[in-house]
Amino acid sequence: MEESAKALTDTSYKYFAFISYNSKDTEWGKRVQRKLEHYRMPATLCNENGWKRTPIKPVFFAPTDIQPGPLSEELQERLRASRNLIVICSPNSAQSEWVGREIAFFHSIGRTKNIHFFIVDGVPHSGDTTTECFNPVVKTLGLPEILGANIHERVSRWSWINKERAYVQLISKLLNVEFDAIWQRHKRLLLEKTIAWFVGIMIVMATLWDVWFMNKPADVCIKLTEASAINHKLPAMDEAVITLFLDNERKCDTIRSIEATTTFTNIPQRHLGREVRITVSYKDRHNHESFCKTDTLLRLDKNITLPVRRMTDVYGRIRFCIWDESGTPVKNKDVILNGKRLTSDDNGYINHNIPVEQQDTIYNISLPGTSQTYTISMPCGEDDIISIEN
Repeated sequence: MEESAKALTDTSYKYFAFISYNSKDTEWGKRVQRKLEHYRMPATLCNENGWKRTPIKPVFFAPTDIQPGPLSEELQERLRASRNLIVICSPNSAQSEWVGREIAFFHSIGRTKNIHFFIVDGVPHSGDTTTECFNPVVKTLGLPEILGANIHERVSRWSWINKERAYVQLISKLLNVEFDAIWQRHKRLLLEKTIAWFVGIMIVMATLWDVWFMNKPADVCIKLTEASAINHKLPAMDEAVITLFLDNERKCDTIRSIEATTTFTNIPQRHLGREVRITVSYKDRHNHESFCKTDTLLRLDKNITLPVRRMTDVYGRIRFCIWDESGTPVKNKDVILNGKRLTSDDNGYINHNIPVEQQDTIYNISLPGTSQTYTISMPCGEDDIISIEN
């Protein structure tokens, strides 16, 4: 361990490691470089050995510095300036002349113990050129028995854990520390990251579901019901314009009877349960607005029943003037309207209010003690006149 710590603090090397690979394994070379340079060691080990939290840097990888090519003097200088050699092992690199040359050169400068193998494909010592992952120069040079960190070593049923374990194996060899000293901590971090990833995915899914659900179209059915006393003598509602206000949008529909319903489609789900404004305006078959206008705030639901009331003065407020044959208003004149005796005021007007349940569209009027009869159509007002005989 002391030897390892001294090696890491040795500033005579420009690079911590040199990655040797075949161009077909470029992506694996980049991954190994990123993994090593960004790996954070446990603080306790760093304190014990005087390391930085990311001690394995820089790592030389040809595409980031120079173009791959013959083993030139420049490339040899890079190898001399590297403390370790990492070989990306696969059937591709096993058949690569340049990978063999880099291994041989590193061996020739006396750093055989610092050659490390990272197996990404193939089978070690298979003897078959199509599957063998070690370059033949390894056997030619008589290098010590080599196992290497193998991403396909089946320790877990999860392939990504096997890859992580291989990375940690390589790191422990580079730093000359016990594998378990960093693997146990690494597994805990993996578990924490996995849980965080899972929670993050669940939050994203919940958010997406919430957005989808809140914008999922819903149908809102609105029905009207008459809350005032029902009088079948009066004209039924012939048209009701219902307006539903949603944020900056408004939806309108028309229904033709008190028994009918209207359905507003494609209402975003997010509006359900919220307070919205609804207005209703009415007309009967005589084109009179005989129902009170509705303008209300209520909690939006899929089924809404709105109570409506008749306006009592449309068919129930009696006001007309009695004239004699000369066109003069007759005051204090008694008349019978629907069996009730009424008397005109000093200006000749009859004023009377009738409850909804007794209202009608036409009222019969008679003069007591005579056979004279008249009718008054509703609604009526100051301009309505009954001319009586003297």
